[in-house]
Amino acid sequence: MLTEIDRVLIAVPDAVAAKEKWSSLLGAVEVGRDRERALAARRIVLRAGRSDIELLEPDGEGLLSDELKRRGRAHLFAAGASSPTVGTITANAVSLGAECRKCDHGHYLITLEIEGAPVRFVISGESERERAGDLDFLYEATVLAGDQARAVDRIARTFLLDKTHFTTITSEAFGYTGVLTLFREGALHRFEVITPTDMTKTMGRYYVREGASFYMGFAESAAILDIERMAHASKAGITVDRPATRAESLPADQLWLHPSAIGGMMLGISRPTMAWRWSGHPERVAAIS
Repeated sequence: MLTEIDRVLIAVPDAVAAKEKWSSLLGAVEVGRDRERALAARRIVLRAGRSDIELLEPDGEGLLSDELKRRGRAHLFAAGASSPTVGTITANAVSLGAECRKCDHGHYLITLEIEGAPVRFVISGESERERAGDLDFLYEATVLAGDQARAVDRIARTFLLDKTHFTTITSEAFGYTGVLTLFREGALHRFEVITPTDMTKTMGRYYVREGASFYMGFAESAAILDIERMAHASKAGITVDRPATRAESLPADQLWLHPSAIGGMMLGISRPTMAWRWSGHPERVAAIS
């Protein structure tokens, strides 16, 4: 059982430089700085909303250094989820053939081979975190896979997820079909497993280049308008989804901060309740007045 997306781990060549981007654009606050021996990495932990952002910089040769060399750029190295039954999940993952590595800080790094590529998840115990910055919380991490059904089944079996909570999603505009592996009823938290259908669009081109991998994360924020204004003011890479009839003085439905804006990963941000439109309960979306 998983309860929520509680962190993302980003592999970066310079953690301090990435930290400055998260802090200046999203108000993320540093809450820790240490080393992760299991990854041979120096780590800066930021609080963004109620979620953690772990910026990992190589500290000698090891897994993190190898992945930066393999991918050739900063990237979303792993996505993390919390669970009240960490031991059960890790034992189940190992029984199904996943690699499980214990990290220094009570986390477990679980690696699934999807279409021949390592896709990494971090499982941690549940904890309360003091909110910081302009995000409210992370709720989604997106996995790209050519064989969507097989990837969804692998993730569901590994993390003991109830498929009756899952919902499908499609987008002609972005060129994909997908499944949201909602962890529990009434909450947005999930892995999104996506298969690109148009290889000329951004997501399709990414999949052709990178193969099966994490693509991006998504967060909710009541300060989405402030984030948009800050991004424009600092000339950060941003794409905004605002209905044509809505004034620019009102919040957009969602936006995307480009990887260059926050040091290596793309981050989508939706206004509060908006994500329910494509998560099985459109009636929960609050209107903009």
